Amino acid sequence: MFGRLPAFLIGAVAIAIALGYYNHKFSQYKFIDFNEFIGYTNNDIFKPNSNNYLIIIYNSRDIESIKKLNNLNIKSSTQVIAIDYFQSLQNLNIGEANLSQIKFGTETFLKLVNRFHIYNLPSIFSIELIKNSRYKQVRFVSLIVKFILLKLSQKTKYKKLNI
Repeated sequence: MFGRLPAFLIGAVAIAIALGYYNHKFSQYKFIDFNEFIGYTNNDIFKPNSNNYLIIIYNSRDIESIKKLNNLNIKSSTQVIAIDYFQSLQNLNIGEANLSQIKFGTETFLKLVNRFHIYNLPSIFSIELIKNSRYKQVRFVSLIVKFILLKLSQKTKYKKLNI
């Protein structure tokens, strides 16, 4: 009986360490540097010119996803970067926001998805300027937007939501 106790404790400690690492890994702030993550608009390389951006990553071939995004009434003062999974630069109707639709190369897009732990589309998060072209994810806003998307994903009629 006493021989099993140390094995149980070692297992419990290993699980605690794994959970601690998982919490630490997913609670870190995520950064994006637009000198490394080069995006393209219709005619040029994307150069950020705002202190804050709302980033929307969506699937242009998913009609429900487009409906959800079109029902977000984003204020005109909000700078939005829209990134389509299929890189089609399809126009979104998301209110009066200043919209920049950009494309990334496949490798850069996969790095972006990995860095921000994007598992579902659409995914919305906010970033703020730290220095030069380096931005940090804003955690609080991301939680609010995830809550809004959760409410939108429930089976309700589509209503305009003001952000």
